[in-house]
Amino acid sequence: GGDGTIAKNVAHQYVAGWDWIQPIRDRNTGIWDKVWLEKSGAVQIKDPQVITTVPGKRLPEAIQKEPASIHAFVSLQNSSDHPVKGTATFEINGQKIKKEITLAAGSSEKIAFPAYALEQPRLWWPTGMGPDSSAERYLYPAHFEFKEENGAVSDSENLKVGVRQISTHWNTHTRSMEVLVNGQRIFIKGGNWIVSDAMLRLSKGRYDAEVRFHRDMRLNLIRVWGGALTERPEFYDACDKYGLLVMQDFWGSGDCNGRWEDPKKKDDIWTRRAYPDDHALFLASAADQIKMLRSHASLAIWCGGNEITLPPDLQRGIQDSLLPLLDTTRWYIDYSNSDSMSFNTLGGNGDGPYGIQPLERFWSHRTYPFNSEIGSVGIGDATSLERFLPAKNQVVPPDEDASESLLDSVWQYHKYIGYGPSIKRYGQPKNMAEFAKIAQLVNYNQYRGLIEGFTGHQWDWYTGVIIWKTQNPWTAMRGQMYDYYLDPNAGLYGLRKAGEQMHVMYNPSDSGIYLLNNSYLTRRNMVLEIKACSMEGKVTLLTRTVTQAVPGEPKYLLSISQALQKLSAEKGILLSLQLLDLQKKVISDNVYWLADKQGNYSGLATMLPARLKITAHWSKKAGEQGTYKATEKTTAQRRIVVELSNPKDAPPAFFNRLSAVSQKTGKRLLPTFYSDNYVTLLPGDSQTIYLDPPVGDNSSKEVDNKGDIGVSIEGWNLPPRIINPN
Repeated sequence: GGDGTIAKNVAHQYVAGWDWIQPIRDRNTGIWDKVWLEKSGAVQIKDPQVITTVPGKRLPEAIQKEPASIHAFVSLQNSSDHPVKGTATFEINGQKIKKEITLAAGSSEKIAFPAYALEQPRLWWPTGMGPDSSAERYLYPAHFEFKEENGAVSDSENLKVGVRQISTHWNTHTRSMEVLVNGQRIFIKGGNWIVSDAMLRLSKGRYDAEVRFHRDMRLNLIRVWGGALTERPEFYDACDKYGLLVMQDFWGSGDCNGRWEDPKKKDDIWTRRAYPDDHALFLASAADQIKMLRSHASLAIWCGGNEITLPPDLQRGIQDSLLPLLDTTRWYIDYSNSDSMSFNTLGGNGDGPYGIQPLERFWSHRTYPFNSEIGSVGIGDATSLERFLPAKNQVVPPDEDASESLLDSVWQYHKYIGYGPSIKRYGQPKNMAEFAKIAQLVNYNQYRGLIEGFTGHQWDWYTGVIIWKTQNPWTAMRGQMYDYYLDPNAGLYGLRKAGEQMHVMYNPSDSGIYLLNNSYLTRRNMVLEIKACSMEGKVTLLTRTVTQAVPGEPKYLLSISQALQKLSAEKGILLSLQLLDLQKKVISDNVYWLADKQGNYSGLATMLPARLKITAHWSKKAGEQGTYKATEKTTAQRRIVVELSNPKDAPPAFFNRLSAVSQKTGKRLLPTFYSDNYVTLLPGDSQTIYLDPPVGDNSSKEVDNKGDIGVSIEGWNLPPRIINPN
């Protein structure tokens, strides 16, 4: 936060520098967002708003027999020097609702259209709610128009409307707030977001890609951090499209706005608590932003500031004046870790912990019931690091207990956060490539473990968790699931695995197997299959049994402690958990690597070379996409289907990374989206993975046509190779 004086302005504070970003020299001054010049007739349409209400408790899978209500509002401004008579029209779902009006010269008026009952509505749900959680959310086109008496259209505006109702309820058991969508409570799994690009080179395509990555993480909320922007409509369009709820902070942060004394700050705590200098400008800006964003289905929560309340007059201005006037449909939190959000048993709320955690701690240590910030590491692999680290700085960072002065200066500049003793458990890396390869194992385990630990206690200890953080707006070396260049790391796929709608998981604190059903229907007649696989490839069936899962609550199934102690003592093992339906179709597939009796992953170093069989082809039909649905710009012919199979007599094929690459240059094509990645196949296993390489607005400059695109694959015990899709 620099000297803190950035907060004198109504501005994005991160430009002064933070513990995860360097300062930006000119603080992004000047005009950086779009400036519109619009032409209209005498009457202009201002601030269109659509509010949807969905009474009752709905099921995502069901045909909606009860209607939803659509409430539309618009302000009309007559800029002429004479009265204007005409018709205001609101259109949705093929229905036109009209209102006759006469506006006096120079006047403006807010119009409320009669409520419209939408029969059998296609409801908007956050991702993860409903049977098709990877598909885009349905949005109704809506149109506002003012037509003058002579038939001339004076002005018009278009919106896309997601029909949903968001509410909140205080859970007296967890002592935290829970969020409900269309009457169904949703366990919040969120990511903290800064801004798409630190230098504000914002684009629709990049927003779409970043939000899609969050959808692919199986998160359901993005929190826009208070030291950055009120995010732009293009960001909200992407969140509407992919089903990400948004918690939007206003402009304030404890670091700059005086939550604590800091010798680096220019002013004392009393002066900083009164920032910004111009409170009227703050409230005027807040009013504009509320009106700009309030009709987005994804917007769920307003928040006063990051880790601090706003000055009292600003707090009252937003909570008691602006929101009651402009937006009555959202939960307002006074600050990001407010007692109104969460209140733990020790009293009060907070955030953290940060940094590497022992995996069992995610299950055994109880933190804040709705934790707004928890997380840690997130460097990419060697390919990612080589994009911005000069060759002489591509080094192995020192051990965690070494002096910080020994850390390479370029790593320091990019805000590297250490991996602690977790790297050593896999062996001592000889170079940066080996270090980054091991780091991906840690990334995957940390974020899979985090979500599994929280969801393993959902509705008992917790109602929500938001990871700090899931993306970086520059080339930082911490807290991200993909790098600045939109190249994912293994953390993204650890989150994706943990967020399965029907999920079987291993609790390292008690060696228990747990089942979680995040749908809203009871699931019966599933077969649980638990196998242990030695590093050489010997597979032992531990159990096979039929089970079922009720919605929402984690279910303890059994302990495998004794079996694991015996099998993993010498070298560690691979533990495979699978749920299958009665046709043997895989519902959930989760592979863990467990340490030896010394707590090290010694067996991984002795694995024999994998004999994985790999084929790839361009999809020939629209239906060839499994449960990972294509987007509007990913036609069947632009999707690559990769088939992986491991022979029954082969060693495990461990932790394999796929990438779409240019066959001419070998470079990765970014952004590419994957139905899964960093996958492990036991002997006899097979898996299909879908790749969506850059197409449409995101076309890569590295390739001229589909024939230039290959699929690279490299695993822990699989040498790199490139496959040519046929």
